[in-house]
Order: sequence, then C-alpha cells, then structure tokens
Amino acid sequence: MIERYTLPAIGKFWTETYKYETWLRVEIAVCRAQAELGYIPAAAVAEIEAKAKFDVARIEALEQEVRHDVIAFLTNVNEHVGDAGRYIHLGLTSSDVLDTALALQLSDSLAVILQQLEALAQAIRYQAQQHRRTIMAGRTHGIHAEPISFGFKLAGWLAEVNRHRERLAAVARHIAVGKISGAVGTYAHLDPRIEAIACQALGLRPDCASTQVVSRDRHAEFVQALALVGASVERFAVEIRNLQRTDVLEVEEYFAPGQKGSSAMPHKRNPVRSERITGIARLLRGFAVTALDNVALWHERDISHSAAERVILPDSCIAAYYLLTEAADLIQTLLVHPENMRRNLYCYGGVVFSQQVLLTLVAKGLSREEAYAIVQGHAHQAWNQEGGDFRRLLTEDGRVAALLSPTELADCFDSDRHLRHLDEIYQRLGI
Repeated sequence: MIERYTLPAIGKFWTETYKYETWLRVEIAVCRAQAELGYIPAAAVAEIEAKAKFDVARIEALEQEVRHDVIAFLTNVNEHVGDAGRYIHLGLTSSDVLDTALALQLSDSLAVILQQLEALAQAIRYQAQQHRRTIMAGRTHGIHAEPISFGFKLAGWLAEVNRHRERLAAVARHIAVGKISGAVGTYAHLDPRIEAIACQALGLRPDCASTQVVSRDRHAEFVQALALVGASVERFAVEIRNLQRTDVLEVEEYFAPGQKGSSAMPHKRNPVRSERITGIARLLRGFAVTALDNVALWHERDISHSAAERVILPDSCIAAYYLLTEAADLIQTLLVHPENMRRNLYCYGGVVFSQQVLLTLVAKGLSREEAYAIVQGHAHQAWNQEGGDFRRLLTEDGRVAALLSPTELADCFDSDRHLRHLDEIYQRLGI
C-alpha cells in the first residue's frame, strides 16, 4: 500500500540506483575539490567524470565476494574508469561517502515531505474557511463542554501543522551536513579545505566535529521530527474517527461510489483512512526509539546503527510522506454534517450553556454556591431524563424566573457569544 502511493514521489530516493548515484556524486565532488587545490591532476578528474558509471547487479555480485558495499562500488566504478580511478576515494574512509550521501538522500526526502505537509496545511485551511462559524459542541473528557465551531477546531490543527513546518525547516538545516574528514575525523590524510569545497558543491555544510561518522543525534532528531508529525496527524485522525461514530456522525470520511465497508455488513461506512493513519503513526514512533538508540556508538564509531538505519530511515521518510498524503486528501474531501452538530449541541435542552447561566445568576446577586446548585441540579435532571430539557427546567424554576427575564435567559443560550473572539484567532493564523 505504501509503495503504491509513494514510490514515484519519494521512494525513488531510496532505491539502490539513487543511492549509488549519490555515492558517485560525493566521490566526484571530492575529486574536483582535490584537483582545485592541486592534489590530483585536473585531467584525471575530467577522465573520471567522463567514464565513471556503475552497474547495480555488478556491485551486488562483487559485494557477495568482498563483503563490503563501498569497496564493491569502487571496484565496479574503477572497472569503467581505468587508471584514473586511483584518484577516486583518495584519503577517504567509507563513512565519508556514506554519511555525506545519506545527507543528500535525507534532504531530498525532506523536501517532498515538506511539500506534502504544505498540502495538508492547505486542506485544513480550506475546511477552516468553509466552517468558520459551523457551530458544534466542544468536548472535554469526551463529554460535551461548551460550544465551539468546527472551524475553530481546524484552526488548532493548522497551528500545529505550522509548528511542524518550522521544526522540519530546522531539521533540514541540521541534517544537511557532510563529512570528508577521514577514518576518525582528524583529516590525517586530507586537507579540510577539500571537505569545505566538496560539501559546498553538494549543497551541504561540513560537520563541525565529526568522528568516523556524522554524529547520530542529527539523524535521531530527523526521525523524531517525523514521528511528531505522525503524532499530530494521528490526533486529527482520531478526532475524525470519534466524530464519525454512528451516534455522533458530525463528520465522516468521503465514501467513494462503489466503495464497500464490510464483507458481511452492507451498511458499513468505516473510517478506514483515519485508522490507517493511526497505524502508520505507530510505526514512526517505533522508528524514533531505534534512532535514539543509534546515537550511542562506541568510541569514534561502530556499526550497530548501520543495519537499523537501512530500515528506519527510508521507511520513516516513506511512511511520513504517505501519512501526509492520506491526511491531506482525507481532510480536503471530508464530509461535514452541520445539522448533526447542531442537533448534538442542543441535546438535553442545551446543557452546554450551563456556565453562562451560572455566571448570569451570580451577576444578579446569587452566591456562586447557590447558583451552581440550581444550574447543576437542572442540568443533571435533563441529562438523566429521556427528552430532558435543561432550558425548560430553568424556565419553570421560580428562583430563576425571579432573577432573569425570558430575554435574559434566552441570551444565556446564544451560541454566538462563544464565537465572538474567533476572528482574532483566525487573524493570527492568516485564515
């Protein structure tokens, strides 16, 4: 499912072909830098650029023999380059190539992830504009609290997505580093200027203090940021799932013509996309734990992180992209039922307006304790009674009638009161 949706857009960055292309880009960038500084002949670099290529199948065959991926790659490239190949990988260690190329793969992936995050932001923005004043019950603890609008709920989602945009922009800077510093990072056989020139050509910054590898706190931050995106999108999806419940039915996922919800029950319209998002978010959280474990390497480096990264880094990128793609389309096509929102809001005679009744009675001179007892008593009576009507019970209470005119009581049930500051929130978000 994930591959079908995402391979054309992001999976290509994690193919074997693309990986070796980035390795070759790094090797050639280093050769150019060495030639610029006079360490190797410019003619040799020209020959390398003209002849260097690779064959994935051949690399895989060589790796079976030498048991080392970078050596297999270099052997295959040199089969094409010939004598000038002796200048390739001069003074480098494998991780100079691997980590610098990995930064390119992660940066490329993050660029398209950010595009999908923007698509999600636009979908939320669209629905927030459409439902700016679509009144509904706000809920705390799963229980009706006070009125909000559906647009207000979406505004909170948009604010969260905006924060993710800022976080990922920072992560993009932190992950876009390369290292061409040798076996333990000391430049023993390299001029640091080579690293600076090569990284600049690749669109990266040199790591300020690498070991044999780029420290894995950068990669852990990358995966954690994606996991946090997943956590937020899961929050949106869980909200949709709750609001789609049969006894609520305030929103629901678009159900396409010909779509089937159950092999056994023809009536079913299940929130399957929201549930799928929840599952993907769980994967991302698991990857984040592994990324954190990868930070603690022995001394200047071991390879305990390597095998795990071959799974978690491509899968994190692909899963995050898929999750955002699903979420953007889900929210863009979301079916909203304002009539059900209003019906649910006013069930039991509008108990969600209890606080305004309380405050109005206190303003009329009742103690808070006495006012609270009156309002709570009628609210609970309405709640526990079939067809219960909170507003009618208040109207029939002589203590309330003595203090509040019918107009004043009606004003307590005015939902517009709860939306009067909505414009300020929308202005903050530029909706």
